[in-house]
Amino acid sequence: MSTPPIHPDYPPGAAVAPDDEAFWRAVRAQYAPSPDFINLENGYFGMPARPVRAALRRWQDEVDAEGAYFLRERLPALMPRVMGALAAFTGAGPDELLVTRSAVESLNVLLQGYPFAPGDEVVLARHDYDSALDTVQMLAARKGIVPVYVDVPLDPAGDDEVVARYDAAIGPRTRALLATHIVHRSGQVLPVARIAAMARARGVDCIVDGAHSLAQLDYRVPQLGAQFAAFNLHKWVGAPLGTGLLYIARERIADIAPLYGDVGHAPGDIWKLAHVGAVPPAPILAVEEALAFHHAVGAANKEARLRWLGSYWLDRVRDVPGVRLFSPRDARRRCAIASFGIAGMAAHDVAARLMAAHRIYTVVRRLGEDDVVRVTPHLYTTPAELDALVAAIRALAASACAPSA
Repeated sequence: MSTPPIHPDYPPGAAVAPDDEAFWRAVRAQYAPSPDFINLENGYFGMPARPVRAALRRWQDEVDAEGAYFLRERLPALMPRVMGALAAFTGAGPDELLVTRSAVESLNVLLQGYPFAPGDEVVLARHDYDSALDTVQMLAARKGIVPVYVDVPLDPAGDDEVVARYDAAIGPRTRALLATHIVHRSGQVLPVARIAAMARARGVDCIVDGAHSLAQLDYRVPQLGAQFAAFNLHKWVGAPLGTGLLYIARERIADIAPLYGDVGHAPGDIWKLAHVGAVPPAPILAVEEALAFHHAVGAANKEARLRWLGSYWLDRVRDVPGVRLFSPRDARRRCAIASFGIAGMAAHDVAARLMAAHRIYTVVRRLGEDDVVRVTPHLYTTPAELDALVAAIRALAASACAPSA
């Protein structure tokens, strides 16, 4: 698929400064966010660009018009093209990838299909995704595995400090380690490649939760150094809602048992894990258009812009009295996602007042013992919208600090 330029003066993927507003205005024009509020909760679902939405509608029309003929005759011929595009994007082999419905489904395929034995330990962090924590707890009850939790410092002095926490948690019964690449609660970026290398040196498998990192950060899947990984396509890749990705190194596919019954594929065929019944093909087929748009923007440009947007508002509220930040100070340890709180005001009240009084939509997440307000800009977010957030935070902090009459 050809990659049209975002802006006539910029070839597709050409290096662009993160504050080059002429280019980023052209990117914003490719989106259609609601005019009714400022959406700063893009971590749950990353809005597809206009070309992706058009492709989704086009494919859905064809599916609806052709019915079973499309599913049985046309779809099998179209899927290799989609998987080839994903392979080129990720750097993994097409035989190592599987489109799922979400990173949660991918993680369940991996965790529930992994050959655990009673007493096996799994190392994971308390900041990991809630569904991943729940799945491990369920496996502890069903299979007798033992979760071993680590607490990762929010503002570490360096990667060594983070890796050491995971290293210290590994024992003689440790079988697997779950490492989240970007923490959804705080936006912290973990050195997963170093964690995976350490685990592998100690004979432990590393499973990477890359739900938020794929296409928010500029990397290729083999660079993670892990043989198992779960991703979303409907977050930062910009594919339609209901698309995720599973990666298993080809030499390890046989080790993962299907979550859904299948005896028709060879043990080393990743498609043995895809027997989930009929799924909507239009979102999957539109993935190709999402990848084309991602390449037009440029992976490095995208990461730099998202990090710039995150720093833009954080740096302007960092020293506001009463405001507490729950994301790393070093911009290299975070990207778009960041969280904050206001002293004397419950996080849910902060989020509610941001929406009611300022028409700014955010979300509350739990981070350790604290509820925090998570802010997640997108490529279509403007500096002016973040200025509005900064003004709103300053006003809320001032009201929370004001003495009562």
